[in-house]
Amino acid sequence: MFSVIGPDMVVTGDVRATADLHIDGSIEGDVHCGNFVQGSESRIQGGVTADTARIAGAIEGSIRVKHLIVERSARIIGDVEYEDITIENGGHVDGRLKRTGGDAAATGPRAVPDAAPAAREQAA
Repeated sequence: MFSVIGPDMVVTGDVRATADLHIDGSIEGDVHCGNFVQGSESRIQGGVTADTARIAGAIEGSIRVKHLIVERSARIIGDVEYEDITIENGGHVDGRLKRTGGDAAATGPRAVPDAAPAAREQAA
């Protein structure tokens, strides 16, 4: 399923969608959905929470997503929490960027191959 808020719509209040959401209009409130796409003329005053997000418009509020793409036309004012992020040249983020999730894997113990067999072969 795919829901769309068109360019002629202004929504005051929170928006929740269980599926994909495309916003070309204006939202004054928080947005919660699975996959989020924002058009370049769209404006959101509030937070965005999603699994994946492609931001092209303006957002004034915090963003919490797993996978984020900030397009060159995007203007974000607020803190951004993400697992992975892509910011196109010209994309604007004015706030704190914080990587979440996957931190344990990045900083935790890693398996290191045993170098001893190779050293033994060279010595022989």
